[in-house]
Amino acid sequence: MDRAAGDNADNRADIRDFLASRRGKITPEQVGLPTSGRRRVPGLRREEVAVLAGVSTEWYTRLEKGHISGVSEDVLNAVAEALKLDDDERTYLFDLSRAAQSARRTPVRRKDVPVPPRIQWLLDSMTMSSAFVRNGRMDVIAHNTLARAVHAPMFDSATTSEYGRANIARFHFLDPIARYFFVDWEAACHATVALLRAEAGREPHDRALRELIGELSTLSPEFRKQWAAHDVRIRHEGIKRLRHPEAGDLELTYHSMDVPLSDRAMHDLTIYTPEPGTRSEQQLRLLASWTASQPETATRSTRQHAPSAE
Repeated sequence: MDRAAGDNADNRADIRDFLASRRGKITPEQVGLPTSGRRRVPGLRREEVAVLAGVSTEWYTRLEKGHISGVSEDVLNAVAEALKLDDDERTYLFDLSRAAQSARRTPVRRKDVPVPPRIQWLLDSMTMSSAFVRNGRMDVIAHNTLARAVHAPMFDSATTSEYGRANIARFHFLDPIARYFFVDWEAACHATVALLRAEAGREPHDRALRELIGELSTLSPEFRKQWAAHDVRIRHEGIKRLRHPEAGDLELTYHSMDVPLSDRAMHDLTIYTPEPGTRSEQQLRLLASWTASQPETATRSTRQHAPSAE
């Protein structure tokens, strides 16, 4: 099998597995269908999804086998409604459809672009928040001093690259310390995989992303299990509980937002902030005070010389 044919087969497999996994999560009761009779599979049958979407069973069966090229947006929207896809899942389905129709099939290694100084200035201005920018492959491409301190176990991990770029996914799944550092490690892993799944839909031909997914699938049974679930997430926010080696237990609110560093590649600014008046705020102030007095040469070097993937 040549590379182009293999790439196309991978796309069809992603479509098949994603649609089948969503179909398996919906019960007949949720969509107002009768439930009499013995059901051999969980969730809806293909013919039931076809009826809900207003298409023939044969047509939907072909779609679920991955033959999505040429399918209209109206039909995709009807299928998304039938399967009760949320906004992130709907976006992922359309990304898969776009990839199936793309003329480019060969994986490529995207060029790196520098992080603009204005982004670093923005990060450095946040003195009481841990803030960093990551790309779609979960590489931390820029950060402020407090982010380096708060996520010290990740930056100091053996999973960090030779020039100091931390990768959130590698740390979560390949460093045993992560299980202790993240109080809610399983939930954090699930969010990380779902974010990577969304990126794989956006950039199916990114060779470095494929290599990362292959590495994690080979080395981590937990990653393989969660990757097979086909869960998708584009935005993330909530509460992060950490067991910090110096500051002790921290509970921080985090929120992410898009940062337009290039025309194509996705970059995300994530900010961690303690609730005012809490012990976590006191501990973070102490950590910020301590890190402010430490030499920052190595961190500055990393931030200036580690490029971002476009």
